[in-house]
Amino acid sequence: MAKFDYDLITIGAGSGGVRAARLSGSYGARVAICEEDRVGGTCVLRGCIPKKLLIYGSHFADHFQDAANYGWTVPEPNHDWMQLIANKNAELDRLNGIYLRILRDNNVDLHEGRGTLVDEHTVEVGGQNITGENILVAVGGWPTFPDIPGIEHAISSNEALELKELPEKMVIVGGGYIAVEFVGIFSGLGVEVTEIIRADTVLRGFDEDIRFALDEEIKKRGINLMNETVVRSIEKTDSGYCLRLAGSETIDTDLVMYATGRRANTQNLGLEEAGVCMRDNGSIVVDECSRTSVDHIYAVGDVTDRIQLTPVAIQEGHAVVETLFNKNPIVVDYADVPSAVFSTPPIATVGLTEEAARHRYGRVDVYISRFKPLIHTLSGREEKTIMKLIVDPNSDRVVGCHMMGMDAPEIIQGIAIALKCNATKAQFDATVGIHPSAAEEFVTMRDKRPDPEDADGTE
Repeated sequence: MAKFDYDLITIGAGSGGVRAARLSGSYGARVAICEEDRVGGTCVLRGCIPKKLLIYGSHFADHFQDAANYGWTVPEPNHDWMQLIANKNAELDRLNGIYLRILRDNNVDLHEGRGTLVDEHTVEVGGQNITGENILVAVGGWPTFPDIPGIEHAISSNEALELKELPEKMVIVGGGYIAVEFVGIFSGLGVEVTEIIRADTVLRGFDEDIRFALDEEIKKRGINLMNETVVRSIEKTDSGYCLRLAGSETIDTDLVMYATGRRANTQNLGLEEAGVCMRDNGSIVVDECSRTSVDHIYAVGDVTDRIQLTPVAIQEGHAVVETLFNKNPIVVDYADVPSAVFSTPPIATVGLTEEAARHRYGRVDVYISRFKPLIHTLSGREEKTIMKLIVDPNSDRVVGCHMMGMDAPEIIQGIAIALKCNATKAQFDATVGIHPSAAEEFVTMRDKRPDPEDADGTE
C-alpha cells in the first residue's frame, strides 16, 4: 500500500497549479488539486483574460471615431456595459469548463475548498485530510490596500470587473500596470477618470522613455493624471465619495478603485507550521528549482514574488513536474522574459531598461524612434509610437527592446526570440523590414542617441 494518498498535492488551481497537476497526471502520478474558488485562478477569472476582453471593448470608441476620416459614416454609438460583462462572464465559464475537463482527462482529483497544511505531508481541505509525497503551493496573489481612513469604501480590480453599472466619474489610485490598464478601460467607455500616483510618473521599473511617453499619452486622452499625489482619507458623501489629499485639496467622485499592489495569498495556509520560510510580505522563499525550505514542498507563480506573469508561473509549474516525475530536471531561465502592459496605447518590453543596462555595462548605445503611426495620418489622432533599442557596444548584442504603441505586445513577442538568441545590432540591421509596418522600425534605426556622459552630448 502506498505511503501517501497522492504523489503530488497542488494547493491552488490557477495557471501554474493546473499546468503542474495535469502534466503530473499525464506522467502517471497520483495527483490532487485544491481550490476554494473556480478553477482557472487570477489570470482566467480576475486578471489577464477578463481584463483584456474589457480592453478590447473600450477600444471601439476610438475605432468609431477614427473611421470618419477613412470614409465611414458611423451613427452615434451607444455602449451596453452589462452586455459586455455578461459576454465576458460567458467566456470565463467556457474557459473554466475547459480547465475542469483538462484536469479530469488527466485523472486529477479536484478537492473543493482552501487547502491548508496540517504538517509537511498533510493537507486539510473540505473537512478531510489528504496526504501527499510532494506538495506544490500555487495560490497566487491578492489585491492590497493602504491603511488609511475610509479605505473600506474603495474597490479593487476584482470588483471593477463585475460592476453593475459604469460611474460617471471615478478615481483610480496607483501607477502600476493594473492601474493604467483600468484607466484605459474606463476612460475608453466614457467614464471621467482621475488617476492618482505617488511617483513622478506611471510604471515604476519600466524604461524611463517609455514611462514618460505613456504619461503624455494618458494626459492627451483627457485623463486627469495627478503625479506625486497622496490620498490621506476617503469619506462617504450623499452623492458619492470625497478623497482628501495631502494638503487641503479634495476630489469628489462616484467610485474609488485602488490598484496599489498585490500580496501573496498565503494567509492561513499553515506554511509556518510546516516549516516553510516566508518573507515579511508573505511570499514564499524558494530556490532555483522552486523548492521551499522543506525539501518536498514547492511553490510557483505570484506566491513566490519572482516574476509575476502567468507564462512564468506555467513554466515554473512545468519545470517542477519535469524534475519530479519525468527524470528531466529543468531550471527556469528568468533572463529576457518579455512582458506587456495593455494600457492605451499598449507597452511591451524585453531585456534591460537603459538604466539597468548602464548599471551593468557602463556605456551603452541607445537607438530611439518616435513617430505618428501610419493609421493616424488619416484618422487625425495625435497618438505617437516610441521604439527603443539598447545595445552593449562591446559585444554589439541587443540587451533591451522597448515599445509603446499599437501592436507593441505582438511585435515584442517576436523580438524576444531574437534577444534570447543573443542577436546583435548588426543582425537587426541586416534583417529586411516589412513595409509599411511599425515593426520595421526596429531593423532600420541607425542613429545612436548621444551619450549623456559625453561633454557635448545633447539629445
